[in-house]
Amino acid sequence: MKVCGIVVAAGAGKRLGADQNKVLLPLMGRPLFIYALMALRPQCHHLILVTRADEQAAFEALLQEHALQVDQLVPGGRERRDSVENALTAMPEGCDIVLVQDGARPFLSQDLVRRVIDAARADGAAVPAIPVRDTLRRAENGATATVSREGLYQVQTPQGFQTALLKRAYREHREAATDDAGLVERLGHPVTLVPGDARNLKITHPEDFTMAQQLLAGSLRLGTGYDIHRLVPGRDLVLGGVLIPHPLGLLGHSDADAPLHALMDALLGACALPDIGQHFPDSDPEYKGASSLQLLAETRGILARHGFLPQQADLTILAQRPKLAPYILKMRQNIAGALGLPLPRVSVKATTTEGLDAVGREEAIAAQAAATVLAVDDASFE
Repeated sequence: MKVCGIVVAAGAGKRLGADQNKVLLPLMGRPLFIYALMALRPQCHHLILVTRADEQAAFEALLQEHALQVDQLVPGGRERRDSVENALTAMPEGCDIVLVQDGARPFLSQDLVRRVIDAARADGAAVPAIPVRDTLRRAENGATATVSREGLYQVQTPQGFQTALLKRAYREHREAATDDAGLVERLGHPVTLVPGDARNLKITHPEDFTMAQQLLAGSLRLGTGYDIHRLVPGRDLVLGGVLIPHPLGLLGHSDADAPLHALMDALLGACALPDIGQHFPDSDPEYKGASSLQLLAETRGILARHGFLPQQADLTILAQRPKLAPYILKMRQNIAGALGLPLPRVSVKATTTEGLDAVGREEAIAAQAAATVLAVDDASFE
């Protein structure tokens, strides 16, 4: 079964009071739309981002900065309905299920995505929804009256459909729609409700943005890591993913990149996940000579599957020789690319131990790392 995701990000954000498209606004250092893409990417074989044509370059630059790929960028239309229809038209053949997600929902969980996919596959159309919790009143002609909330739900995204069904709904009903499920219902096809998530809020008004910032600020976690490897002849010296000319290299099962090993442990530790020895054991021949930069990218994927995003990294390399200053910038760029972080969020420093201990005697190189991560999936709060 092939799943295609559509993230709609072609709005204007007028109700938020922003002077630009609200999904481009930074939320804890990442544009709002990035969170939606990160949530769908693990579950989707093909991912489409719908943007305004005049903003496409801005979206492309931000995707590159955060090391995130989409399969297609599609221009939006005048109304939301036009934007979704453009994406459906551009979608490649062979997509069995399509998910339509608002670009302004930063707290979408993997569990919710899976629930919608399973229900759409079984029933044709599915939307996440939560029961209305507050008492409702209707104001009319200067008078108000209580409205029963029984049987009323707040609908969220992603909305999921068998692709042929949603394409037919758009083809046969030309009216504007803020809800894809509403078009499907006009075909006479029922829409299944799946349990939604109260944290899956949509950023619409200024207070929503403030609430999202507070939620993320309260979900920051810190981890630390340390690693040391012996220097030996006949091995390449790789630090921070950079091959450095030196007569000695670090001994290890992989490329023995001590700074990246320390950073991976810091990231995993921040999430209370097992250390790198559990994820990439030195008893596994698959990792013999492996690039630690690639393992760092895989670590980012492990974090994502558990509901975490890297937020910042700080490394200190302890080496008596060689001088590392010429290579620091490239190390930072490597790490930022592997973790999907802007360069200013990655720090790498180098120091000696003034001739003391194994590092000072040039028997080894060590590294310390600190990292912060964001818990963005409700499962990571359990």
